Amino acid sequence: MEHSITFHIEDFEGPLDLLLHLVSQNKMNLYDIEIVSLIDQYVSIVNGLPVYQMESASEFIEMAARLVQMKSFFLLPKSEEAERMKQELTGLLVEYSVCKEVAARLRARAEGLFTAVRRPAVIEQDRAYALRHEAALLAQAYDAIQGRSRAKPQPRPEQFEPLTTAPIVSVTSRIIHVLRGLMTGRVGRLRQLFSRDGSRSQAVATFLAVLELVRAGRVSINEDESLCVQKTDRHVRHAGSPDA
Repeated sequence: MEHSITFHIEDFEGPLDLLLHLVSQNKMNLYDIEIVSLIDQYVSIVNGLPVYQMESASEFIEMAARLVQMKSFFLLPKSEEAERMKQELTGLLVEYSVCKEVAARLRARAEGLFTAVRRPAVIEQDRAYALRHEAALLAQAYDAIQGRSRAKPQPRPEQFEPLTTAPIVSVTSRIIHVLRGLMTGRVGRLRQLFSRDGSRSQAVATFLAVLELVRAGRVSINEDESLCVQKTDRHVRHAGSPDA
């Protein structure tokens, strides 16, 4: 008759510590674990957790979910995934076992040793500012701290000249320009309507003209950026093709 397992989660530092203890209790070979039996015992311990310990034992529950998944693969015939997961778990347990053994040896060596410590020495700091700066730079820094700033120079009228003297290009004139280019075949693609030498006002007016023509159904733009013009007789032709 099998005896019930009465281990407590709080007695172990983590899920690997519990698994290693189960391996030891069942006198299993660490390099050839009876994985299904080990999984069943581990899951039974986790299932016995009271509700108030579920959040604090989340890492144990996460390992239980991985082990249940591993057991499902072992139920399949010749599962390569099951063997891979078993080797991975065996490697983790071997590494943890070695680390635990080294920690025990270090703890044993530290027992009985007298360690004396003292408070850190108080070092007096020299807070004098040793750097040297020009007086003008110091005055500028002082003004910046006080929120002051030198008065900005007034802009000169000639700076506004490029803006005020720039010709205003109307959208209507660009609509006529676009339609004329399409009808005569001089323009076939959208990019041909824009020029690097043109002004910003001209580019904006041209863009608005194209939008207005598309909205009115007079022009359509294909995926390859070619333009098509809608004639009043509903005859559609690609821009750049010979006049009908």
